[in-house]
Amino acid sequence: MSIEKVKAFFAARGIADRVLEFDVSSATVELAAQALHCEPCRIAKTLSFLVNGAPILIVAAGDAKIDNPKYKAQFGAKAKMLSPDEAVALIGHAVGGVCPFAVNAGVSVYLDESLRRFETVFPACGSSNSAIELTMAELEQYSAPAAWVDVCRGWQESAL
Repeated sequence: MSIEKVKAFFAARGIADRVLEFDVSSATVELAAQALHCEPCRIAKTLSFLVNGAPILIVAAGDAKIDNPKYKAQFGAKAKMLSPDEAVALIGHAVGGVCPFAVNAGVSVYLDESLRRFETVFPACGSSNSAIELTMAELEQYSAPAAWVDVCRGWQESAL
């Protein structure tokens, strides 16, 4: 199971005890915010795409939306999200629990600028009822991003 892979990943780094599991779903930004009793913008949603046949993940703030022109300028392709079946096969996590940790080989992770305004955020941990609170430095360390990108819109209007 995906959450077990993520827990093992974090156990190897000494922080498995920080993984939170809920009795309720945290599969969407809104549900995760309710489960965590935090603002939806602090949920670090992980979106999965296919770029030139290769899977990528973009981790963005909960109030951010993909900006198609920015995305195309960054990746040279139109934004095409993975289907639920493709996410499991290519990323290694099911939609609702996709996260940038313990992913399949060949998956590139990108962190969006919309996250930088927070001290901590809550990405999922491989299941539709899990999360972990990480600082930006920790998110960067554990997700090993290929780069920080600016491919989202909408979040500046609600910036804290």
